Amino acid sequence: MPAPSPYAARLDRISVRRQEAEVLGGRTAYWSYGPDDAELTVLAVHGFRGEHHGLEPVVAHLPGIRVIMPDLPGFGETAPLPGRVHDIDAYAQWLIDFAAVAAPGAVVLGHSFGSIVASAAVSRGLETPRLILVNPIGAPALEGPKAVLTRLAILYYALGARLPEGIGTELLRNRIIVRGMSIAMAKTSDPELRRFVHDQHDTYFSRFADREVLSQAFRTSVSHDVREFAPRITVPTLLVAAQRDDITPIEAERHLATLFPDAELVEIAHVGHLIHYETPAEAAGAIRRFLRPLAVPAP
Repeated sequence: MPAPSPYAARLDRISVRRQEAEVLGGRTAYWSYGPDDAELTVLAVHGFRGEHHGLEPVVAHLPGIRVIMPDLPGFGETAPLPGRVHDIDAYAQWLIDFAAVAAPGAVVLGHSFGSIVASAAVSRGLETPRLILVNPIGAPALEGPKAVLTRLAILYYALGARLPEGIGTELLRNRIIVRGMSIAMAKTSDPELRRFVHDQHDTYFSRFADREVLSQAFRTSVSHDVREFAPRITVPTLLVAAQRDDITPIEAERHLATLFPDAELVEIAHVGHLIHYETPAEAAGAIRRFLRPLAVPAP
């Protein structure tokens, strides 16, 4: 039985419709939340192995703002990009082209792996008045206290890609491994919220198209971080970081903020890499304050 969402009542008050756009020769599925005539539009990019549902708790706390959320190519309901390796060049170009079709001039938001994609795209010319990065990947995955775990993850994804197809895919979608990951990242002590987080990962974390796309996307996620793009991003940027993030330590996030020409850092205590699930109200509050000069509607 699915775990109830603590944000369902809020989200139910926000209109949503599914749409598709042709981008780079493929079809991108995306969801439009909020009023079509809203003064402000945010284009939100989810993280690795996730899809658009993951950021819905944040959307639930942004009434009055139009939020466009696509599934990344190869994940959720968006097919892989035909004839392309899913590397940072492909993902950045996809986002630039998608924005031109579905959300020109929107504020750009990226979470986790989406922070890398969003930063790469903005640094390469994606026009946006402001950039928001939630749980940004602000340090090399193969350095720091979690380097050993990253190397184990590399081995896991490499094994999943090399084993016979059925066995490899089953390994990559193994519910015990997915649950172990979810347990490791969740920091809340609220049992109902923990059940919701685990249910979200059980339901959506394995909706990737195939193991080759997953392997390519994983290699991209551990081969890049936001630091390489930050100095070329001139628009005002907001970093929403967790003080207990196991992926990027808060000290690295503080350093990352200094690499942007114009950035501010908001730290959220008592949470890790799951700000979007565990503290979406705090994240949305920071986002609203940051966007206030752009005429943000009252909540």
